[in-house]
Amino acid sequence: MRAANILHLGVKELRSLGRDRVMLGLIVYAFTLAIYAAATALPEALHQASIAIVDEDRSPLSARIADAFYPPYFIPPVLIGHAEMDARMDAGQDTFALDIPPHFQRDVLAGRAPVIQLNVDATRMTQAFAGSNYIQSIVAGEVAGFAARYRAESERPVELALRARFNPGLDKSWFGSVMELINNVTLLAIVLTGAALIREREHGTIEHLLAMPVTPFEIMTAKLWAMALVVTVACGLSLTVMVQGLLSVPIEGSVALFLAGTLFHLFAATSMGIFLATVARSMPQFGLLVILVLVPLEMLSGGMTPRESMPEAIRTLMLAAPNTHFVMLAQAILYRGAGFSVVWPQFLALALIGTALFAAALARFRSTISSMA
Repeated sequence: MRAANILHLGVKELRSLGRDRVMLGLIVYAFTLAIYAAATALPEALHQASIAIVDEDRSPLSARIADAFYPPYFIPPVLIGHAEMDARMDAGQDTFALDIPPHFQRDVLAGRAPVIQLNVDATRMTQAFAGSNYIQSIVAGEVAGFAARYRAESERPVELALRARFNPGLDKSWFGSVMELINNVTLLAIVLTGAALIREREHGTIEHLLAMPVTPFEIMTAKLWAMALVVTVACGLSLTVMVQGLLSVPIEGSVALFLAGTLFHLFAATSMGIFLATVARSMPQFGLLVILVLVPLEMLSGGMTPRESMPEAIRTLMLAAPNTHFVMLAQAILYRGAGFSVVWPQFLALALIGTALFAAALARFRSTISSMA
């Protein structure tokens, strides 16, 4: 093995990537617009939900209920007639439609139990679930305050002092932006290295490499370090410019330590990309393989759902995946400010998994080259 060969072949990969506008566009999108969208458009957040109110009572209590819905959770309610309610919901104009019946205030003051109808567009599943609970609490609170003639806090036998660490405002954009960054690091590491190998095969340049005095180890290592360098630089810029700058997400720990962990993860992820590229015969096949591998990795790594809520068998199985340890490492450093003394087990696990994946990918790559020679 010659280090000069690895260096020159890696530079060749960087030049090839620089001429690939599609891949460059994917890199820019993954570390800019994708992160911004994930941070600002989380589907589970109730934000600016549309609500219409059919006020058949026209009383101070019904007006009080209508005034209780305001941004940022709801758009100011639209007062409509009963005949408009179904038509507006069929057209998708309203997510919620609240129907306050006639004599509602009179029945409340008389001690009866009047019924308010809430129609929900359940096709907007995430907003429908969260919004229904919000609306129920809002209506119950306004009715209770009106019936009691004053608004007072009920005395509780125990006072709960809430201290939200690492995200005091419970801002979901802090979580969404960082996790999207982590997921896109894995995505691009696999796609870029796999596409680089398939591009060599489709363009016929792999035969040129076989005629040169270079070994399969040198060819594969060059692709790995070149693509890992691109992803690391893009990740560092995105973390600084997009996450910390544009989105104003505070980073508690060391960015340098996180990038060091990213390099360990890229060692494993790029090796996985080479392995998948040796299995696939074309770019469409490679894309399908990436979907089959990447989606379970991201969903079961702990980035979307806490590992504690998963079955024991899944948790044990996913310890063999590099994403699991990278998510643990990244969250510990970026969210909780952990140092190397805390995350060294994840560094060690990524090194071992990366070595195993590299060995498997190299064996597969040598076998593929031998069949082509």
